[in-house]
Amino acid sequence: MSTTTPTARTAPPAPKASLFHPTVARLTYRALLGRRRALILFVLPALLLVLAVAVRVLAGADDTTAGGILGGFALGTMVPLIGVIAGTGAIGPEIDDGSVVYLLAKPVSRPTIIVTKLLVAIGITVAFSALPVLLAGFLLNGNSQQMAVGYAVAAAVASVAYSALFLLFGTISRHAVVFGLVYAVIWEAFVGTLIPGAKTLSIQQWALAVGQKAAADGALTSTVELPLAVCLLVALTTAATWYAARCLKGLTLAGEE
Repeated sequence: MSTTTPTARTAPPAPKASLFHPTVARLTYRALLGRRRALILFVLPALLLVLAVAVRVLAGADDTTAGGILGGFALGTMVPLIGVIAGTGAIGPEIDDGSVVYLLAKPVSRPTIIVTKLLVAIGITVAFSALPVLLAGFLLNGNSQQMAVGYAVAAAVASVAYSALFLLFGTISRHAVVFGLVYAVIWEAFVGTLIPGAKTLSIQQWALAVGQKAAADGALTSTVELPLAVCLLVALTTAATWYAARCLKGLTLAGEE
């Protein structure tokens, strides 16, 4: 008579930790693109494209004019403003109206929430800034000297840093939009452009240092060397994301107490 020994049951493998949560991403996309703030996201790129068409029709293709519009209006004003809308809007309204409590009650880690919202903010900022900049560059001068590509790369790089910075603002303050506008309008468009020492601390200049490598020599200029610019971009994005996750965790503890 044969006997069978019971087979030991193996426990199912533990789910792998992930820093991206599809449900959080879907809710964030819906919040950003389903409100009135979405109108501004569409208006700014549309204004850039209309301006590009008008300049091309009236003045023809000119590299100097194209550089002024792409560097001054697009990269200097439009990109940071879109970053403010997407970055602060990814989490700020949820904190303001208290609905963040329902999100924090879910079994999702705080770093996952922050990273997911950051990725959504980056995606929206790139879509509404880098792509229109690329198209506007072709409209203005046909991508002469690879200016369209260079400024589009700069806009995409800047989108990452702006999204992280303004997401942090949205996490730590109820006045995140005000702080974001002060930074975008006063610092980036005024102080960071005119004052030599402040240019080193300008996301716009860091992004230009990366973008100029994709353009022809001399088409784009930056006051910051590429190695330093890359280090500062990585440092700012990493530090802002980490601190935002830490602040969100502290907000949870305060709410539970």
